[in-house]
Amino acid sequence: MAEETKNINESDVQDSKVLNQDEIDSLLGYGSSVEQNTPQKSGVQAILNSNMVSYERLPMLEIVFDRLIRLMATSLRNFTQDNVEVSLDSIESMRFGEYIDSLTLPTLLSVFKADEWDNYCLMSLDSSLIYSMVDVLLGGRRGTAAMRIEGRPYTTIELTIVKDIIQLILSDLSTAFDPITSVGFVFDRLETNPRFATITRMSNAVIVAHLRIDMEDRGGRIDLMIPYATLEPVRELLLQMFMGERFGRDTIWENHLMSQLWETDVEIKAVLKETEVKLSDVSAWQKGSFLPLDILPQDPVTVFCGDVPLFNGIMGRHDDHVVIKIEGKAEKNG
Repeated sequence: MAEETKNINESDVQDSKVLNQDEIDSLLGYGSSVEQNTPQKSGVQAILNSNMVSYERLPMLEIVFDRLIRLMATSLRNFTQDNVEVSLDSIESMRFGEYIDSLTLPTLLSVFKADEWDNYCLMSLDSSLIYSMVDVLLGGRRGTAAMRIEGRPYTTIELTIVKDIIQLILSDLSTAFDPITSVGFVFDRLETNPRFATITRMSNAVIVAHLRIDMEDRGGRIDLMIPYATLEPVRELLLQMFMGERFGRDTIWENHLMSQLWETDVEIKAVLKETEVKLSDVSAWQKGSFLPLDILPQDPVTVFCGDVPLFNGIMGRHDDHVVIKIEGKAEKNG
């Protein structure tokens, strides 16, 4: 019996397993996906973020950003007189607080407003892009990286150049939305401290488009952050799978339904007179009691379909039938 008990205990020890660090990270969602810089979450992180809405549920938004990068490439080439390439690295959904925490300082944050939607969006430009643009526009030599001076605020010239670039991008963004809806984006202010650029609650869902701008050996990144609340007025339009899609409409079915409605039989009733009687009087009725209607032969009769009054007319007789001559539409009460 002791031998058998010992074997059972050893088997229990063999069945129990201690997780190593990689397995714990994978369970919590901090495994290899983080190392590969993929936005997809797993494990506990996937459960915590399960209530987040994926940008893929707004298919038209990806088309808008595709149009934007083409427009920006042309606009920035004309602006800098240099070979500029614009690429869309990724589009991801996250919480606003998570995005603010992910910003690498120093960076310039531009707050701009969508007038027609009456809400705000955010654009961030990293310091590499700002110094590269200043270097290109002020005649810096090619083949040399833009000089980056840490620990000093941006100068007036740099801020003026950045505002011009932002105005250019906002104009292109408005044009990119034109096939879907007309919206104008207006520059509001520049901020260097992320706390002063808070445009929505930290827990609110936002969409972030990561753009990359390359000018040969120089360049940088731009992030466009749009809260879901800002896109709510055009959410139905962004849900389209392709341009011009009509939601829930099928002309063949509509025509068939219309043709069948014309063939539908409806029941109508002609009401000679309506009067109000007290319940006490009704309870006193007996066989042979009379209910005076106070109606004359020339008084109009109302034709109802259900509870809806349709027409007024005069009652008469044609051969062996009681008929109503329609004289006009009935007035609807209320």
